Amino acid sequence: MISINNLSVEFSAKSLFDNIDYVINPKDKIALVGKNGAGKSTMLKIIAGLQKPTSGSVAVPADVTIGYLPQQMVLSDTLTVADEARKAFSHIEEMQRRLDHMNDELASRTDYESDDYRLLIERMTDLSEQFAMQASDNCEAELEKTLIGLGFSRADFDRPTSEFSGGWRMRIELAKLLLTRPDVLLLDEPTNHLDIESIQWLENFLMTKAKAVVLVSHDRAFIDNVTNRTIEINLGKIYDYAVNYSKFVVLRQERIEQQMRAYQNQQKQIQDTEEFIERFRYKATKAVQVQSRMKQLAKIERIEVDELDNSHLSLRFPPAPRSGDYPIIAENVGKAYGDHQVFDHATFTIKRGEKVAFVGKNGEGKSTLVKCILGEIPYTGGLKIGHNVKIGYFAQNQAQLLDESVTVFDTIDRVAVGDIRTKIRDILGAFMFGGEASDKKVKVLSGGEKTRLAMIRLLLEPVNLLILDEPTNHLDMRTKDILKQAIKDFNGTVIVVSHDREFLDGLVEKVYEFGGGRVRECLGGIYEFLEKKRIASLAELELSKSPTSVSQDGKARQQAPKANAPAPTVKAPQPAPRLSYAEQREREKSVKRLQKKVTEAEAEVAHLEQAVADIEARIASGECTDAIFKEHAEAQKALENAMSVWELAVMDLEQAGGR
Repeated sequence: MISINNLSVEFSAKSLFDNIDYVINPKDKIALVGKNGAGKSTMLKIIAGLQKPTSGSVAVPADVTIGYLPQQMVLSDTLTVADEARKAFSHIEEMQRRLDHMNDELASRTDYESDDYRLLIERMTDLSEQFAMQASDNCEAELEKTLIGLGFSRADFDRPTSEFSGGWRMRIELAKLLLTRPDVLLLDEPTNHLDIESIQWLENFLMTKAKAVVLVSHDRAFIDNVTNRTIEINLGKIYDYAVNYSKFVVLRQERIEQQMRAYQNQQKQIQDTEEFIERFRYKATKAVQVQSRMKQLAKIERIEVDELDNSHLSLRFPPAPRSGDYPIIAENVGKAYGDHQVFDHATFTIKRGEKVAFVGKNGEGKSTLVKCILGEIPYTGGLKIGHNVKIGYFAQNQAQLLDESVTVFDTIDRVAVGDIRTKIRDILGAFMFGGEASDKKVKVLSGGEKTRLAMIRLLLEPVNLLILDEPTNHLDMRTKDILKQAIKDFNGTVIVVSHDREFLDGLVEKVYEFGGGRVRECLGGIYEFLEKKRIASLAELELSKSPTSVSQDGKARQQAPKANAPAPTVKAPQPAPRLSYAEQREREKSVKRLQKKVTEAEAEVAHLEQAVADIEARIASGECTDAIFKEHAEAQKALENAMSVWELAVMDLEQAGGR
């Protein structure tokens, strides 16, 4: 279907690809793997036609459609979630316009016997068949199913995309891409912005509905479940295997071992032959044998062992200073922004040395609770940090906070203090920034390299409580394995916020699930948690069938009582007067305006709450002046006024029937 021929790419006289050839077939599900910087994202851009190779070509048939999801993109914020996703069906609208144009042309022509007229009818027939096949699907149902599968609720459909974070807007772009059903899907780290449930939904979609897929991902469980072919990019070459990633790792190791054995045997044969030639070179009686051995030696086709990239990350966290027995004790902890309760009544205890995971859908409060633990935002309830607890925190956007205008060395030199400054070069070398790499500007680093650089900060000061928020985003698989082992070996306490099942497997012994405004504790590893979730869902399904049923609005209601049961006396509600279509539209517009007003008021309250918290933090740190107390009083007054505005907005919305 797509043919890559003699592809070569060079950057600054360095070869990224060297005469690469392979073909993407219609049913292929390909995992494109290799270390960070090997050229995986570049390969996807070249196939998508967004980047030109130095030499070689990519042959794409005219009727083959390609859909490409990059790691980062510029997103527009002018429509609602549903309207933005509906752009995926623009090709169907275009087909309808072309059909209408052809119909108009047929109606105006009278040359019924001409070849042009016959060709027009054939083109119209073909287009009508294509339109019937694509438009016969229920587009709105597919749109709803896809958005919900990627984590959106129905209430989100009419919200402007500008209200969502970059990660959620990337989900909208992914939904649009999936809805277009291209012949080839090119996906660059699609799971970075997804939670575990959405990843599992995407897995099922790619396995059952997608055509050809070329996938770059560092989520091993995800690519193992989706792909049936693995192409490794290694030092400018590719190695193509018709198996998933886990089987590829085994076969690659077997290939290297076989090559090594054959190489060693051949080297022994060459050495013996050379020794014979050297020993009898000047003996006339052995001249014939020497000449024969020399010809034999010249004909030997030398075996080469595939060159491996052996650059290796050395990562070990410093020994943890001893903390109290219970680094974190939470009692009825809650956090709300305006009237939106993110979570409440969170009660749990994390013991010294435990390694736990925070999991759940995005927006359910994982990172919010982390900020509560760090003391960055106010909360309700009690949250006690244990004796002598020293926290090391890796934020989800840590790599984005780096100053891109300075070098790798200067980035660490700025934060290092004391004797550690004499070891900066050694530390950078251990993180694969040795030699000239330490003098690179941060702006030219790949996503994985920036993540590694940000991770170095955690090593500059011994801590006993590591909090890692999505630490594996942009890390290649070898680096993830090394990080995982380093966390296992760390003798302190660890909280990992992650959606990477393979990374969490065997690492954590307790899972905290965030969802529905609650934080639930689940003993056991990540796969035990997922299995319990599946069983729990099936149990809920059985309960929903009997003795309760589910109404159209999704709320459980009791089934009708049996015939011999006494019927309760219930006064039938009076039906509400039916509104005209125009009245309904006007009411909907009014409710939307009021909802927007409430949302804006909530945002202002959250902003002022943060401002008050920042001032209180300054006071707590010893900044006690008349000016700071005056600033605090003014901020408190502004917060009270904002709360009043919010309360009035909520009352107006409730009266309008919007809540």
